[in-house]
Amino acid sequence: MRSCEVRDLGRMDYASAFALQQRLAAERKQALIRDQFLLVEHPHVITMGRNGRQENLLASREMLERAGIAFFETDRGGSVTYHGPGQIVGYPILDLREWKRDVVAYVRAIEDVIIGALAEFGLAAGRRTGCTGVWVEGAKIAAIGVHISRWVTSHGFALNVETDLRYFQYIVPCGLTLPVTSMRERGSAATRREVAAALIRRFGDVFGLAMDQTEERTEKVS
Repeated sequence: MRSCEVRDLGRMDYASAFALQQRLAAERKQALIRDQFLLVEHPHVITMGRNGRQENLLASREMLERAGIAFFETDRGGSVTYHGPGQIVGYPILDLREWKRDVVAYVRAIEDVIIGALAEFGLAAGRRTGCTGVWVEGAKIAAIGVHISRWVTSHGFALNVETDLRYFQYIVPCGLTLPVTSMRERGSAATRREVAAALIRRFGDVFGLAMDQTEERTEKVS
């Protein structure tokens, strides 16, 4: 069984995490490192993917700045999304040549990871026809946006654990005028540590990887 290195980065600003992903993806393409699974929490930030439309950003840059929200345009798929405290953001750096050379299957597998992790806490999550992401009773609980270059992945997913959902008022999340929710709003008292552990377990199961946490790394930026 192939192994995957888990790195819990704690809280890290988006720009630093993006730079780290780029470095690790370049190293993975050269087979200098193993597959990686990064977990992080970002300070308040709104990101715009390659398919993003400005009309889905409902506030000016000045308004965002006054609210303490950073803004970045990035190279992942998808539209506009919010990251902030109370989320777990997962960034897999995988070489899909060693799994499946299938982008759609990869996105569905990420959904499976999240659905399986939420089931451990009694939350019945699933998919919504025609939409990427994970949903609970018609509300989006996790967003997914990925980038794949030479079959090596970056970016990933954001799961709302105890996120302040009021921050989604500044955007049309992923271009969809549908409600968002969180584990806490759905009655789960699970801690970040518990949810992260469930995600790591499910990630290993879905992708057939031995998840290596023997060298815990924290690269925190307050």
